[in-house]
Amino acid sequence: MGQALARRYHNAGWRLALVARRQQAMADWVQQQGLDPARITLHAADVTQPDSVIAAAHACMASQGVPDVVIANAGISHGMDSSERADLDVMQQILATNVLGMAATFQAFIRPMRERGSGSLVGLASVAGIRGLPGHGAYCSSKAAALTYCESLRGELHGSGVRVVTLLPGYIATPMTAGDHFSLPFLLSADQFAERAQRAIAAGASYRVIPWQMGVVARLLRLLPNAVFDRLFAGRPRKPRLTPRPLTGVAAPADPAAPGTPDAPTVSCADPDEPGHHPAPPSTP
Repeated sequence: MGQALARRYHNAGWRLALVARRQQAMADWVQQQGLDPARITLHAADVTQPDSVIAAAHACMASQGVPDVVIANAGISHGMDSSERADLDVMQQILATNVLGMAATFQAFIRPMRERGSGSLVGLASVAGIRGLPGHGAYCSSKAAALTYCESLRGELHGSGVRVVTLLPGYIATPMTAGDHFSLPFLLSADQFAERAQRAIAAGASYRVIPWQMGVVARLLRLLPNAVFDRLFAGRPRKPRLTPRPLTGVAAPADPAAPGTPDAPTVSCADPDEPGHHPAPPSTP
């Protein structure tokens, strides 16, 4: 999804700052896509290491100024079994990436955006954060935390001119969903998601489920009594578990990538191509 968003903003004429663990892999991807390198800066960082992401944010602002849109896109998903000690380490990795990584991505931009009086901080959560699914305790809880974190931040920045946009993707065709062996209703391609996400960001939406049909399903699931919900999902196939890796140095995991492809950008700092131009913030829908 990060790559699709980067392509879409680039094709709309924006300047980009892309962040992922492997800078050379990002450079290769930019070249393969035929993107204009003069409008793109690349920064290597690991979202599980806050100081690494904060350093990338400061490098972004030093080279391109305070961005108009910051997208915290990093996310990983693995199944877990809470009766297994090793899966607590898996949960730690997921929370470090999906929750702390988002907060670290935003941190350095908040004060400059507030001082300027404009900007959008975009957090990618998930419909999986609305109700907990069996075998997905780590991922669902991380996305529930991402939802409430963005909600808290939105309240903190109310009236400052800085918008917080929470996007909740449903099922998107990415490497993360490629190994799922269960039905994926309303599946979108990454490009379809990026097109709808860009529209939501431009509109200044505070909360948007993509596609909207998944929003209807999620609201209905939220209304189900616990006993009915538990019976309905008791036999649902579960995402495979993972043998965890320790959170040390830059070896900690970031976005999943298909074999032979670069990491998806974990943050896109985009601003218009005209130097010094910052458009007025969009109206609230």
